[in-house]
Amino acid sequence: MRIGKDSYFHLAYCTKIHPARNWQEQSEALHTYIPALKNLLSPAQPFGLALRLSEADSVQLLEPALLEALQDFLQRQDSYVFTINGFPFGSFYGEPVKAKIFAPDWQDEKRTQYTLRLIAILRRLLPPGTEGSISTLPLSYKSWVPRVREAKALERIVLNLLRIVEELVQVRDEHGLDIHLDIEPEPDGLVENIPEFIHFYKEWLFTFGAPILAYRLKIKLSVALQYLQNHVQLCLDTCHLAVAYEDPAEAVELLAQEGIGIGKVQIASGLKVLFKGEDRRRKLFQCLGHFANSPYLHQVIGRQAKNISSRFSDLCQAMPHLDTCRDEEWRIHYHMPLFVRKYRMLQTTQAETLQVLQLLKKQPFTRHLEIETYTWEQLPADLKTPLHDSLWKEYRWVMEALERGKTAAIVPAS
Repeated sequence: MRIGKDSYFHLAYCTKIHPARNWQEQSEALHTYIPALKNLLSPAQPFGLALRLSEADSVQLLEPALLEALQDFLQRQDSYVFTINGFPFGSFYGEPVKAKIFAPDWQDEKRTQYTLRLIAILRRLLPPGTEGSISTLPLSYKSWVPRVREAKALERIVLNLLRIVEELVQVRDEHGLDIHLDIEPEPDGLVENIPEFIHFYKEWLFTFGAPILAYRLKIKLSVALQYLQNHVQLCLDTCHLAVAYEDPAEAVELLAQEGIGIGKVQIASGLKVLFKGEDRRRKLFQCLGHFANSPYLHQVIGRQAKNISSRFSDLCQAMPHLDTCRDEEWRIHYHMPLFVRKYRMLQTTQAETLQVLQLLKKQPFTRHLEIETYTWEQLPADLKTPLHDSLWKEYRWVMEALERGKTAAIVPAS
């Protein structure tokens, strides 16, 4: 839906929140939740959606009957799709995901074909005159790309991304639709923070990729560079940004200086642990125990005296070091409800998320906002509320932050 000054922003929740194992189950979830949420949040204007489609869903949904049924549902509900979350490729529920979330990476033809299908779907769903976005993984998982093979891997990655850009240029020319692919830095990804993303963008996408794109499309190099800027942008996840201890204002400024667009902001909060004494460390082990028992990957980055002092690929690997580490703080890639500032002995990165939204209010550097909490099924029992109420509270939290610059007390919907 449209929010903010002059209804500038498109806001939606990501449908990967629904534990759907196939398109039929996701369709049923949309029919259950969208009418009620629209009635509460956007009764007088169209309601936006951020679809998450697995590889199998993307194949199935291109069947004309199913796509037409979705189009009919959106029309009847006065709703629209403006963004697709194309990061998770396979199953997201019912089995451990962990590092498999990064597979297949952008070296693999399967990732290219999957993303081309997402473009074909979004092209058919996107309302005329509305910008479209597809977010994707941070190229690969860093441990899968050894230094000695990094150059060859990046060449393959760029060549596959160029095929996506060629398709997006064709969609723009033939259908008048502006769609961009948004790469999402994440801890332990091949590009895991803003400086690494900028390096990839300048040294590989531009320096290596632009001349190839110019040759393929028979265009000037300057035009090829513009196509890359238009159609490959950054997906800024506020949880990932906070876990990496990146300053939001500095990150946005760095990207602006390099002329790199932020195609989408994923709004999420992570976990924060503040260490204060040995007794507290022992109690933290119990408090964190529930969060470590999760099918998802929860990277941990520790800091001491403002410097990164430790890194763990998953919370379950960090837990044995609680008693011995000398970190002053841990930040954990565990998506917490946006409206939760503190849980027992733990903090969240809610304040860092709010900083990004306040920046957006002053300087609208993107139009696409996606609420990206997906851990509802894994939360402790005393944090769980009915999904309908939780979604409503998250929407209200974001809307308060953008429309008033601060968050107010929120009560569940009746």
